[in-house]
Amino acid sequence: MSAAVILVALGIDLALGDPPNRWHPVAWAGSAIAHGSRRVPAGRPALLLAWGGVLVVGVALLAALAAAAAVWAAGAAQAGGAWPVFPLVVEAAVLKGAFALRGLFAATRGVLAALAADDLPAARARVERDLVSRPTGDLDAGLVRAAAIESLAENLTDSWVAPLCWYAVGGVAGAWAYRVVNTADALVGYRGGRLEYLGKVAARLDDAMSWIPARLAAAAIVLAAPLAGSARGAWRALRADARRPASPNAGWTMAAMAGALGVRLEKRGHYRLGEGPVPGADAGGRALRIAAGAATLTGLAAVAQASLR
Repeated sequence: MSAAVILVALGIDLALGDPPNRWHPVAWAGSAIAHGSRRVPAGRPALLLAWGGVLVVGVALLAALAAAAAVWAAGAAQAGGAWPVFPLVVEAAVLKGAFALRGLFAATRGVLAALAADDLPAARARVERDLVSRPTGDLDAGLVRAAAIESLAENLTDSWVAPLCWYAVGGVAGAWAYRVVNTADALVGYRGGRLEYLGKVAARLDDAMSWIPARLAAAAIVLAAPLAGSARGAWRALRADARRPASPNAGWTMAAMAGALGVRLEKRGHYRLGEGPVPGADAGGRALRIAAGAATLTGLAAVAQASLR
């Protein structure tokens, strides 16, 4: 693990963002998982469970090995006389593929911009396409804004803090193993229907791998809350509401953000987080400032930890 690698990877992300899906390894992994899920054999739940487990673990291992191999090859090339910092640049580029901080903030800003322009249909389409998996056709502006803020807070874990944590544990192989498991959970980790057993291993693995990062991200939101809200409110909502969503992890960052902003984040029929009103026009920009502060704090912590090691 290298502090320089983290900083260069973050610089690449902020400067360039993500490549098109046809060139993005996360999209390749997602395609492999989707293809495997379509070829699932008919049978009992135990067979679906086994198939789903082999699928997610197999793709995660392949991604981890490919990431480690790329870094090893760059080191071998440097030993053979390549540019001295070539291994660092390659490792940073590989690590950057496992997180998407710029993309997360850009997607959130896109929804907020559509709402600011009073284009509710565009805002609904953007939030459903880029941030959430639930239908949004009947959401009013406040609930669309709430969905965007929820996703921003939740994905602070998935798209930034967790990849850094697993990079600390297992280098780029660890970061990419997490990224594939998280992608598999998004694709097949549902709680009902035909995919319940197929995606159960992916869902439980993602829960386990995100457990500590989600709590670290929530703590960072509390610490960053004074930038545009209340740390006391964030802490109070975190303690009261973190366990309300069905996910053991998502509620931590979402509740902390709701309390920091003094608003209510709601997924109708599932949960309500926070005690305030539905987010108003200023809540989105405040959420972005708090999330940026939390991302900065966790990034600095990762760099400091890597430097000490």
